[in-house]
Amino acid sequence: MPHVLTSTNPATGEEVWSGETGDAAAEVSAARAAWPAWAAHSNAFRIEALRRFANVVRGKESEFAELIAREAGKPLWEARTEVGAVVNKVQISIEAYAERTPMRKMEAALGNRIAVRHKPHGVLAVLGPYNFPAHLPNGHIVPALIAGNAIVFKPSEKTPATGEFLVRCFHEAGIPEGAVRLLIGGPDEGRALAGQPGIDGLLFTGSARAGSSLHKQFADTPQKILALELGGNNPLVVWDATDIEAAAVIAVQSAYLTAGQRCTAARRLIVEDGKHRELLDVIGKLVDRLIVDQPFADPQPFMGPVIDNAAADHVQEQWLNLMMKGGKPLRRLDRSFEDRPYLTPAMIDVTDAKDRPDEEIFGPVLQVIRVKDFDAAIDEANNTRFGLAASLVGGTPAMYDKYWANVRAGVINWNKPTNGAPSNAPFGGIGLSGNHRPSAFYAADYCAYPVTSVEADRARATIGEGMRNPNLQED
Repeated sequence: MPHVLTSTNPATGEEVWSGETGDAAAEVSAARAAWPAWAAHSNAFRIEALRRFANVVRGKESEFAELIAREAGKPLWEARTEVGAVVNKVQISIEAYAERTPMRKMEAALGNRIAVRHKPHGVLAVLGPYNFPAHLPNGHIVPALIAGNAIVFKPSEKTPATGEFLVRCFHEAGIPEGAVRLLIGGPDEGRALAGQPGIDGLLFTGSARAGSSLHKQFADTPQKILALELGGNNPLVVWDATDIEAAAVIAVQSAYLTAGQRCTAARRLIVEDGKHRELLDVIGKLVDRLIVDQPFADPQPFMGPVIDNAAADHVQEQWLNLMMKGGKPLRRLDRSFEDRPYLTPAMIDVTDAKDRPDEEIFGPVLQVIRVKDFDAAIDEANNTRFGLAASLVGGTPAMYDKYWANVRAGVINWNKPTNGAPSNAPFGGIGLSGNHRPSAFYAADYCAYPVTSVEADRARATIGEGMRNPNLQED
């Protein structure tokens, strides 16, 4: 039975959107019916439709950004950058499709040809997250549509209004309503969508726990594509940094952008024991200056609240757990308003903590770990089941080469934050951070499958061995 789903502004508690939950089977059926006509269009036709979509979003930039800011609680400046990423994704996806899934023809012996082309999977389900409720699902939807797939998109139950707005932009651009379907709902609707026999695959961005559940759910359907973009317990190593101020800024950006609600956020700051105090002092002074406020405040805040009170409660529980295991707070995690999910940027030294949990704390918490030498720093960077992002700040080119060669992650940066990966390059992780289906520029890879053909203008065939001579009589 449908029920009413409501989203609220995490900064104020005011209602942003309300609507009934949908029916997964009905939405998949509608997409299934529309898919053949969408797939039958030429690639040029579909690309032109997506260019119109980019123009529609561009024309609604202010309205879209304000909605994201209200529903997700992120500062307006950051919401604007997200809308810009939605627009830019179209051209990047067009280029990626041409580079990653081109049609190729090769000459073979006896006048034969070998052709490699790509086909869409069919109907793909997309499950979106709340931290980038437009950009991240759009990063799946756009390349999938270009490839010729139809989409059933279920946004996070915490940001349904943003998901609805995004789908409306596709439809206003002339992309058929059947080719992009919207499923409103929570975890139950998500599970129902993932279990529909009418989908040919699922593209997911979210937590490692949810990704693991989907992996198990899809274990008996190897014929369906499953692309998982999950979280990380990401290390930021600062070593022999010549510019402490710059290193501190990179650490703050890595840990606290989007209130720490980025899968690429730095969760662990690894430093050389005995040479760490100046760096931590400068980070602490920067943290004390960060503005935490509602999305439309003036001056604009560095970060807003986390998505809701339940998320804030969970981060606080994880913080207390670190303290109980022996962590020493360097900057406390405080709740500015008891009834609202504002959290202050926090830092805790967990070097001597016992049984430190290897988990993603999806909020503004940076754990400091002191080690004796650079080899120990690399070992600590790899001391996780995750493998999404990692960064080295400082060091020599030789040290970065060693770091790059030995750290297990899908994104490895030097003198740059752990977050903010470019969209014109592949993005994904290993371990609990994904299933080797990188997105961004490589999303084209999981949106279509290659078909190899050997072709000739007319049939020629002989059997050269293993045949009896027709002119010889048997005894």
